[in-house]
Amino acid sequence: MGRKQEKEIIRHATLEDLNTKIKTEERSIRVLERLYFIRFLYKGDSVKEACERVNITEPTGYSWLDSWNKQGYSGLIPNFSGGPKPKLGNPEREELKKILKGKRAWTLKEVRVLIKERFNVEYSEMQVWRILTSWNMHHAKPYVLDNRRPGDAENILKKD
Repeated sequence: MGRKQEKEIIRHATLEDLNTKIKTEERSIRVLERLYFIRFLYKGDSVKEACERVNITEPTGYSWLDSWNKQGYSGLIPNFSGGPKPKLGNPEREELKKILKGKRAWTLKEVRVLIKERFNVEYSEMQVWRILTSWNMHHAKPYVLDNRRPGDAENILKKD
């Protein structure tokens, strides 16, 4: 069994240029950490040793090395995609908002069932709550009306 061959690093910049980038890169800690990793590789460390120095896992180190080899410095800048797309798009949300404003009081369970029936999307009650609060809508347990109460209860109370 032979030892696994390490990947070679492509030198997109000189060591002096790399050190200059490190000194000027104060804004992004993520990029700075990756630049240190590349500098350790430039100085002759193995990927495993450089990973230990920067305190990252080896697969992350190999990922950073691949990004550096393919794109140079721009490959080290994190690319966040913005997360998953919402289950309900803007037109559906606007329609839901109009439906909810049509009735005075809704419970979370009612809104959740409405979303499931109308849009065929399953949300937890917590997510429904988040949606409602983002629209400055409040939910509450509806006021219970006693069916035994006479229609003129206020007048009866005023007479006594």
